[in-house]
Amino acid sequence: MTNTPIGSVPPQNQTFPLPGSAGGSGALPARAAAVSVQPMQPIVFGFGRLGDMVMLSSVLHLLHQRFGRSCLVVGAGPWNSGLFQGHPDVERVLSFSRHMPFMLSPAWWQLLSALHRVRPGPVYVCERSPRQLARIRRMLALSGIESARCLFIGDLASEGEHWVDRYLQLGRLTPPAIGAADYPFTSGKPAPRLSVSDPERVERDAWLQARGWLGRKLVLLQPGNFRTMSRRRDEWRRRKADDKAWPVENWVSLVRRVLDALPDARVILCGAPQEGALLHEIQLSAGSSDVVAAELSLRQLLALSESGHSMISVDTGPAHAAAALGLPLVVMFGAEPQHVWLPRSPSGSPVLGLGGPPDSSRVDQIPVDAVFNAWRSLER
Repeated sequence: MTNTPIGSVPPQNQTFPLPGSAGGSGALPARAAAVSVQPMQPIVFGFGRLGDMVMLSSVLHLLHQRFGRSCLVVGAGPWNSGLFQGHPDVERVLSFSRHMPFMLSPAWWQLLSALHRVRPGPVYVCERSPRQLARIRRMLALSGIESARCLFIGDLASEGEHWVDRYLQLGRLTPPAIGAADYPFTSGKPAPRLSVSDPERVERDAWLQARGWLGRKLVLLQPGNFRTMSRRRDEWRRRKADDKAWPVENWVSLVRRVLDALPDARVILCGAPQEGALLHEIQLSAGSSDVVAAELSLRQLLALSESGHSMISVDTGPAHAAAALGLPLVVMFGAEPQHVWLPRSPSGSPVLGLGGPPDSSRVDQIPVDAVFNAWRSLER
């Protein structure tokens, strides 16, 4: 994220330049005077990981309200389609590979069509990674889209703010090419929000019923993060370098204390299939039939989060998803600051953060007692 000052508004007939060329900073204009307007579809670019995209859902809701039509989301990574499946603020998702050239993807031609429809909408670029941002700029340049239709989050002087607040700040602005319309937005403080369908609830309840767990308190634990899914051979070295990794023995101790405090509870160790080895290691060490290692799809995780009692997690995408569904939550932070990354809940459910600068720089510096006590305080 750069701290680029807001510059002048580019002329409306100027097309978006290729990366490295002059101009096209995506300058942010002031809001214009209100007039009666027809709905148009916002196009929102975000090439972040799961947690980034969950936080992005806050601005999707805002833009849906402002422009009167649900958004087209352009992302990178296989999680985007599942994350926004059935989402009321998303009409369609176009998802690219994070590594493959984008012009080789069928989504590229769909994006070109969307950018050049009869009534084109505003383009909001909510990406901070220099590499991914360069890809987005090239997409816009090759499509011939005028820069005055585009706004960039990198042009906001908002360094140090929470990412949700940055997204909302961008969403309250209107690109100059849209015209003199002041598209209204509601007051208040929107937050990330996700949805679960009725068929997914039925599937979840059947899964719990088959294990005799339906109606029991479900405490979800999320020990892994995206680094956990790495297939590096040197497992010890990988874990040592991961500031979000909490020792297995800490998880085992925490599991036992949770079950002692809530004897009727069931502990579900959550993770993607790539995290299965870590989950099963904790389960076997805990030595209890009330603990299960669940290798979940994203939609299954969302359904469980909606009905769970609470979650304890490292700073990772599923923690943001849980908060967006109103699950009370404790999050352990490593090198990232809480004031920028702490998950937010649309319902006001409690989200407690532990660690992170200036208190600590690694999750393994957080003691089990602190995590357990924070979790117990969720019920107060």
